[in-house]
Amino acid sequence: MQRRITLLAGLIFTLTVVGACQKPSPAASASCDLGSGKTIKTAYSSPRMKGRKIYGGLVPFGEVWRTGANEATTFVTSSDLNVGGKTVPAGSYTIFTVPAADKWTLIVNKKTGEWGIPYKYESDELARVDMKTSMLPSPVENFTIGYAKSGSACTLQIDWETTRASVDISAK
Repeated sequence: MQRRITLLAGLIFTLTVVGACQKPSPAASASCDLGSGKTIKTAYSSPRMKGRKIYGGLVPFGEVWRTGANEATTFVTSSDLNVGGKTVPAGSYTIFTVPAADKWTLIVNKKTGEWGIPYKYESDELARVDMKTSMLPSPVENFTIGYAKSGSACTLQIDWETTRASVDISAK
């Protein structure tokens, strides 16, 4: 009997430790192949909605947001790009956004390797680009960054709650 109690206590302890070590915002990634060996890769942490009000609540309108959770979201391109009309040379960057009720802004920043907040990297900004916003047909629980391919271009799509923010990207 004592052995069973010890095994049960050990199992409960192990499950508690494993549960505590899991990130509530797991790592995720997205990529797009622009053809001719030209690629875009994005790595981010994917928070969950968990019944919370996201935009205009957890993520305030009009403030720079790390666009995900934990470390800043990375944006790596193997070739020069046109991102929403702005030139982004091949290289490694971080991306941030400024959500608003009717319009978003994408920030491409040259500084890499930083934690997501607070944002203090204005002097390292490469570009600020307007994003299109639209309503999703149903709520999205997991924050998601993805790419929709169209011909030789991609559309960066950021989906969460009931909002999609997007911007067109093509190779130069």
